[in-house]
Amino acid sequence: MAAAEEITVDGRAVRVSNPDKPYFAELNLTKRDIVTYFLSVGDGILGALRERPTTLERWPGGVFEGAKLSTRADNRGDAFYQKRVPKGAPDYVETARIAFPSGRHADEVCPTELAVVAWAANLGTLTFHPWPVRRADVDHPDQLRIDLDPQPGTDFADAVAMAHEARALLDELGMQGFPKTSGGRGVHLYVPIEPRWTFVEARRAVIAFGRELERRRPDRITTKWWKEERGERIFLDYNQMARDRTIASAYSVRPTRRALVSAPLTWDELADARPEDFSVLTMPARFAEVGDLHAPVNEHAFGLERLLEMFERDERDRGEGDLPYPPEYPKMAGEPKRVQPSRARDD
Repeated sequence: MAAAEEITVDGRAVRVSNPDKPYFAELNLTKRDIVTYFLSVGDGILGALRERPTTLERWPGGVFEGAKLSTRADNRGDAFYQKRVPKGAPDYVETARIAFPSGRHADEVCPTELAVVAWAANLGTLTFHPWPVRRADVDHPDQLRIDLDPQPGTDFADAVAMAHEARALLDELGMQGFPKTSGGRGVHLYVPIEPRWTFVEARRAVIAFGRELERRRPDRITTKWWKEERGERIFLDYNQMARDRTIASAYSVRPTRRALVSAPLTWDELADARPEDFSVLTMPARFAEVGDLHAPVNEHAFGLERLLEMFERDERDRGEGDLPYPPEYPKMAGEPKRVQPSRARDD
């Protein structure tokens, strides 16, 4: 087994240690294969990450049966999130300073060239989690990310159906969304926006969007934060627009047995797509054929005025204000009680 090898990425020398190390043993995929995969979709992955503060989801031991990701509650996992730039990073690995909800700061990796992606893959990074902001202005998102998350009793087909409902609403609002698979059972829609609204405003825009969908299809989609209230419906996770919450980028590899990837799709493709069709093994050929279907995400920008007007209308006329933030966040202005309904009833 080779101890290390050096590859050249756009003129940069990138060291790949233990290139033959199994990363997806069932598929005979090694670390070298993962690095090669990211290079094969280079324009796409860099388009998703360029100039964005990015958390690295690192699986240095690869993906194997029983492997798990460390969490806040249990840090004994086999994989972990790297929010601060690792010590000893090459000088071409640039950073962006971001502020967490707690008020603390961190210097995160901010990819500016493909060599950074290869370097991160050598560290075991499978999934890249970019912020919806650019380094030049880390307080004003330039993307709305609509996460359609299947709940028990629903599946990818249900998420696809609600994605098409979301598209119809976006059309009514004069906006455009770009779909992709999550790499699992869900669907993500990216809506490019002008970077002049805060995270609070962007999150409220997604809440207003979700509530309108909920009114149209109450049997199929929900914005209920508490799992006990969601039922067998697609959950529109509005909190993915809260500061420091991110989702897997397009072309990221997910830690699944089949090495599935988050795949940009056309709207026509979405109806018949299956998540398992898009993997480390199949995406290179697809990318060579269709290119980066998410490139337009970086070329358009829409306003949030109508969605924010909808939020204000709901608050004024329906008494529907803000919704709960994730548990690790400080209490936010205008937020309702952060307690699940059954526990509140018990109290």
